Amino acid sequence: MAYSDISVVTTNTKHIRWYLFVLGSAMVFYFVSCAPGALWQDSGMIQYRLWHNDIEGRLGLALSHPLFYILAIGAKYVLVGEFAYKVNLVSAIAAAVAVANVFLLLRLWLGKNLPAVVAAVTFALSHTFWRHASIAETYTLYAALLSAELIMLLRYVQTRRVGWLYWLGLLNGLAIADHMLASIPLLCYVVFFIVLLVKKHLRFRHLAIIILLWIAGALPYEYLVIKNIIQTGNLTGTLVSAAFGNSWQGAVLNTSMSVRIVKENLLFILLNFPTPNIVLAFVGCFGLFKISPSRGFRNILLGLVVLFLIFAFRYTVPDRYAFFIPFYCIVSIFVGLGAYLLQRRINRKILVYLVLLFAFVPVGVYAAVPALAEKMQFSLGTSREIPYRNDYKYFLTPWKTGYHGAERFADEALDVVENNAVIYADGTTVYALLLAQQVGGKRRDVTIVSGHGSVNNLKEYDGKRIDKLFAERAVYVVSPVAGYCPKFLLERYDFTKAGVLYRAVEKK
Repeated sequence: MAYSDISVVTTNTKHIRWYLFVLGSAMVFYFVSCAPGALWQDSGMIQYRLWHNDIEGRLGLALSHPLFYILAIGAKYVLVGEFAYKVNLVSAIAAAVAVANVFLLLRLWLGKNLPAVVAAVTFALSHTFWRHASIAETYTLYAALLSAELIMLLRYVQTRRVGWLYWLGLLNGLAIADHMLASIPLLCYVVFFIVLLVKKHLRFRHLAIIILLWIAGALPYEYLVIKNIIQTGNLTGTLVSAAFGNSWQGAVLNTSMSVRIVKENLLFILLNFPTPNIVLAFVGCFGLFKISPSRGFRNILLGLVVLFLIFAFRYTVPDRYAFFIPFYCIVSIFVGLGAYLLQRRINRKILVYLVLLFAFVPVGVYAAVPALAEKMQFSLGTSREIPYRNDYKYFLTPWKTGYHGAERFADEALDVVENNAVIYADGTTVYALLLAQQVGGKRRDVTIVSGHGSVNNLKEYDGKRIDKLFAERAVYVVSPVAGYCPKFLLERYDFTKAGVLYRAVEKK
């Protein structure tokens, strides 16, 4: 074996060892911060869908995320432990892979550990990403796939071996099967491939293989699309559902802005990078023009950071903060690049220690922010209180270690009601109740009613039937608040507090 071959093998072995070390460390970190049980809102819906092995859902194809559900269904049968915790761990494992991928990307690119560690820690501790690593969600898996795509792209521009582009095509197809956010990088890759074809760096047969591998990766999503076209016979409606879901076309295509949205988005970004190291992102962004391995790689990184920011910034759904995660991933890469440039210019150990120290500052910030925000009565946009959920702690503390609020609520709610009672629940609380019944086997005689997409049995218990239902059975609601309670109940009845619920009574 030639000396150069031995050197390559040794270098690759070091990369693997460091990658596994970062991956293992991130897994331990996220396993500790992961929620141990049932959850609220969309995360509760994910758990409910997984309990029923439902890879499609009822909110439109764009919100089906089949790849995540396929992997999580496998995990619930393979991993040892309680069902809800195993489901939550899928997000934690995917997050650890994403963090390790960011580390590997910078190490392969720059050949240094410091910038790779800084980038990985910056991304790992960014608030929204960390929070989604602690609950059942699809975004951490997308971040893992996006970061893997960037590694494949880097390796291609470094080696000019087309095999790396084959992997890029497969990974982006898988990413599409997880989340439609992957269509943004897909647009950048298409432009990149066209340039390669024009410059004759890529042949059409190579492109054909890339396309076939992309199709193979996206098969779970393609299956759902084709199945819906066959079942409904509505090609246009199915494609709209695949692109936007059932109700979000306006939000996805939104081009308007308000001062409130701008302020909120800036606060989201500040919350995710509450560290002096954020300055390094700008250093890295400008330094990219000097040390990028190729113009194409540079342009794709810049294109991604701009496109991801624009998409999330003008998105109008209430949980749009989650859609900033890919943007935070690219920004973290720029922070690592900035750390490299700074280290190269000012080669002092004290600088290394300071940059590493600053990378961990967000942990202290996140520990202090909930109490400070509550003291200032800072508005989080919520309009009601939910038992066992302090909104400031729940939304502003990214870790969910030991959190059992949703389970405690569900247990107490089902304990307080009479036999054969009916509970009207909103999309935030309904899944905790259903999971307590169906997974925990608690109070199966109680009927849980909700108009949320994955349950949607409200028509069977609507305003036409409520008077007869009220006369025969005890009727409860979780929150007698407009937007969280059916209008016909608010119009016809008063409500009295009954434990963690409210019982419907005759109007006075």
